[in-house]
Amino acid sequence: MEFFLVSLLNGISYGLLLFMLTSGLTIVFSLMGVLNFAHASFYMLGAYFAYQTSRWLGFWPALVIAPVLVGAAGMAVERFGLRTAHRFGHVAELLFTFGLAYLIEEAVHLIWGRSSLDYRVPPDLDGTLFTIYGTAYPVFRGFMLLVALAMLVSIWLTLTRTRVGLVIQASLTHPQTVEALGHNVPRVFTLVFGGGAALAGLAGVIGGAAFVTEPGMAATVGPMVFVIVVVGGMGSLGGAFIASLAIGIIQTFSVALDYSFADLLARVGFMHAPGGVLGEFMKLTIAQAAPVIPYLLMVLMLIFRPKGLMGTRAD
Repeated sequence: MEFFLVSLLNGISYGLLLFMLTSGLTIVFSLMGVLNFAHASFYMLGAYFAYQTSRWLGFWPALVIAPVLVGAAGMAVERFGLRTAHRFGHVAELLFTFGLAYLIEEAVHLIWGRSSLDYRVPPDLDGTLFTIYGTAYPVFRGFMLLVALAMLVSIWLTLTRTRVGLVIQASLTHPQTVEALGHNVPRVFTLVFGGGAALAGLAGVIGGAAFVTEPGMAATVGPMVFVIVVVGGMGSLGGAFIASLAIGIIQTFSVALDYSFADLLARVGFMHAPGGVLGEFMKLTIAQAAPVIPYLLMVLMLIFRPKGLMGTRAD
């Protein structure tokens, strides 16, 4: 029971961190149709900006300043780069954001170097929130849960209950009408892209302190972001939330399970013949196969339900 509860809570906290990272990409795609390959790079920038800001002002100011800086960088990218590429179609957008990811990574190398940084959980959040059968649950993981849920509620309220959210949604489906009403649609898209980058930056502030801040962090989580977007449904914020939780829990349990596939089959009364390729495969443990499981889930989703769990967009 202890293993189950601790792994479940860790999986939920990891899944919510993935949602914090994925939500920005989901919003940008659903409102602009742009699949941003550099989204995980904004996550990395959030961690690095938070590290630098926390050295000067502390963690709490960094929690606000870093996402704002990343959001401003995202707005500049959309205004002076992506907007031009957008005129030439989706291929140009993908190539632009793909190249941008490399530029951001090289900029990080030049400024902060190639080694990991000493960006840690702040003392205020470095403690035990509660214990489960003697196992301590960190305060910072509880803080991650709180921030992710607050962000989810804020996004939903902004898009569905405010004038700004209505203008944003109308700009997607009826841009000419929105412009006729006096709104600047290109500026709306700039703000949306900047907001998506800021959400990734916020995830970087939290994830960089919880795990590790180093130049390869974007490449580590970047593929997982697109897995979640595909499984949840392209452009579906609710689908991204469900997929993030599911993948976070699956990954956490998979890493912690040291059973081989042969052990699992033996428990249900099936014995396999040793030797050969199948025999070697059966020796693999679930923990060893854990990195592949999300991608297997994505492939199965594309085969049997290409739109994802809650997706509506076919493009």
